Amino acid sequence: MTEAFHHHIAKASVLIEALPYMQQFRGQTFVIKIGGSAMDDWLLIEGLLRDVVFLEGIGINPVLVHGGGKAISKGMAEAGLVARFVNGLRVTDDDAIGIVEKVLTQDINPRLVKAMNDFGGLAVGINGKRVFLGKKSAPVADQATGGPADLGWVGEVVDFRLDELQAILKGEIVPVVSPIASEIGSGHALNCNADVAAAALAGRLKAAKFIYLSDVLGVMRDPRDPKSLLPHLDRAEVQALIADGTISGGMIPKVESALAALAAGAAKVHLIDGRLPHSLLLEIFTKEGIGTEIVC
Repeated sequence: MTEAFHHHIAKASVLIEALPYMQQFRGQTFVIKIGGSAMDDWLLIEGLLRDVVFLEGIGINPVLVHGGGKAISKGMAEAGLVARFVNGLRVTDDDAIGIVEKVLTQDINPRLVKAMNDFGGLAVGINGKRVFLGKKSAPVADQATGGPADLGWVGEVVDFRLDELQAILKGEIVPVVSPIASEIGSGHALNCNADVAAAALAGRLKAAKFIYLSDVLGVMRDPRDPKSLLPHLDRAEVQALIADGTISGGMIPKVESALAALAAGAAKVHLIDGRLPHSLLLEIFTKEGIGTEIVC
């Protein structure tokens, strides 16, 4: 048999390996959060979106929640505004919230939707204000000054409007949601952490999978050593890794929101590197996976 024939056989083997997972998850909801430096390279984003279209094409119901931090900072700079952060959190005053909402809902969101539709998928954008209900975050203790700092129009998700989103899913269309919440009472836009908002949504939807696509391989014992990747963790192991300092810095709020999603009803959380080609499909449809999965 020729080398080309063996190559075709290998392709068929990949499909056979994926078949049980396709059957298991058909009709299930996946919440996928895309962010980090994977958002900086449009070629990477297009690859990720093709994978999301693939999921929709085989009968899985993806819900995409996106971030856009660097694009927001760029938009603010172009408007002559200086981005300010307190403890890593963006201060969002009256001027900034307008830029945040515009960049997320008028620039990034439509571009993601158009790309998926161009790839033959069915996607529609949703301003997060139509899904997320929130409250303003309380002032925080500024680690730099020691005093209280008001973050402005920054909020946290406390409830949801799901009728529109669920109707879209029922129509076998991919909803693409921006991380903007509507303040309960006033309806004012609130800038929300996309990881936390997506995790809350995954919990409320009882998602079969909640997937973080970012710029890290997953949870590693040594961030400098890819071979130290931890492929499977449960709640107790995650908490122990936080306590001993293995999980630190920006990974702490990510895994804490993952645990919150699990506690609220999501079945499994995956942390994978969106910079790797087809990482989404490799994590879902192969026995070995490619990132870290977290379970209750």
